[in-house]
Amino acid sequence: MPNLQPLALYVLAGLCEIGGGYLMWQWLKAEQPAWMGLLGAVLLVIYGWVATWQRMTFGKTYAVYGGVFILMSIAWAWYFDGFRPDRYDAIGGAICFVGIGVILFWPRS
Repeated sequence: MPNLQPLALYVLAGLCEIGGGYLMWQWLKAEQPAWMGLLGAVLLVIYGWVATWQRMTFGKTYAVYGGVFILMSIAWAWYFDGFRPDRYDAIGGAICFVGIGVILFWPRS
């Protein structure tokens, strides 16, 4: 279970960042109410705080999070925006997934 805690934190951070960015986008680009922008800003601040809960260094945390962000962004766009990932999106996502595994779980000497 200790190996799953970092992944859970990455998913939580991703939901905060992508959700916050999405709400800001809706407010500024889709002319939605200002409360959406405010909620988005709050989520973006929470994202910055959640990322600090990782036990890894800043650089490693953000390297892994970059891959998590890519995978979650594809899933978010598919679910919320009707974006249909093609095989190249799937291949790119798979490469990111492998990279996350290597960085987090590959045995170190």
